[in-house]
Amino acid sequence: MKLEKIYKFLDSISPFESQEKWDNSGLLLGNFEDEISTVYLSLDIDENLLDECSENSLLITHHPLIFKPLKNLANDLYPNSLVKTMVKKNISLISLHTNYDKSHLNIYFTEEILGFKHYTQDNFLIYIDIESTFSSLLTLLKQKLSLSMIKNAFCGKEKINRIAICTGSGGDLIPFVKADCFLSGDFKYHQALEAISNGLSLIDIGHFESEECFSKSLANSLQNLPLKVIITNSKNPFRLS
Repeated sequence: MKLEKIYKFLDSISPFESQEKWDNSGLLLGNFEDEISTVYLSLDIDENLLDECSENSLLITHHPLIFKPLKNLANDLYPNSLVKTMVKKNISLISLHTNYDKSHLNIYFTEEILGFKHYTQDNFLIYIDIESTFSSLLTLLKQKLSLSMIKNAFCGKEKINRIAICTGSGGDLIPFVKADCFLSGDFKYHQALEAISNGLSLIDIGHFESEECFSKSLANSLQNLPLKVIITNSKNPFRLS
């Protein structure tokens, strides 16, 4: 299957033009005329993944490997080393980032991972009306995400009537959240201070933990294409010791 046809299919289910202005989703490496038979799906790219990838294959990732302009490929630091390996093996790369957050990933995480079936969506934010307590919500999230601990900022309101969800890193959305509790990843210190002062509790569900389902969610859409699709994933760079 030509790379162009795969690209157009992805564009049909999650339009690249809907990505944020600062984003870099789309075809990052390869040519539209390339013939593709094997596709690898992953949240990110690392050395282990490239070792597994066969030559002349296609990688579809959530996070764009090339985000800022590359002035040269002269050293072996990230991301240059990975790009050079991909060129040697003729591996193409398409990334679906903020466009896919809006069209698929936030919904998939809400429904399939957390189990909430009734919600509304406002751009990047998913809203759910619930009857819960902050403590019960923490317990539920630990169970659903297989986490023993979850970092959180509690504003003092135990009763929860409405939650907001954004996979990945949603801290910049805090001023726009209209809920009792906001679930996202990568919250910063001063963002927590701001949220607590404004009566909003935060639960940091982790950037990796909230987006590692990317490969499975996209595989559902690709299953009817004449391609060998391999679900894989990079590892969380953080660990608890």
